[in-house]
Amino acid sequence: MEELEFRYDTQLLLDKYVEGDDDPDDVADDLLDEIRDYLLENVKGDSMVVAADSGEDEFGEKAIIKLHYHVNEPWRVLEYCRTHGEIYDIVVEDMDRQQRDLQG
Repeated sequence: MEELEFRYDTQLLLDKYVEGDDDPDDVADDLLDEIRDYLLENVKGDSMVVAADSGEDEFGEKAIIKLHYHVNEPWRVLEYCRTHGEIYDIVVEDMDRQQRDLQG
């Protein structure tokens, strides 16, 4: 069995509500760049996928980020992303356990 360099598949969604006359699409694009660049420089990992969109709910217009990243320290990803907005739908899967076909 091949040993994994990066053990944890870390996924999350992030909402950042737009203030004033800011364009939610521009906020989403800027936030995507900022998060991607920071994580690539500061949290070693691979298989990063980060996407941005905008939306609106009962609380207002928002930028939405979807992040997927294989890392060994998923808490660092969560801590950093939390500084930019509300994180939710958080998934941290131990790919070593998956590879060994272990449940739970």
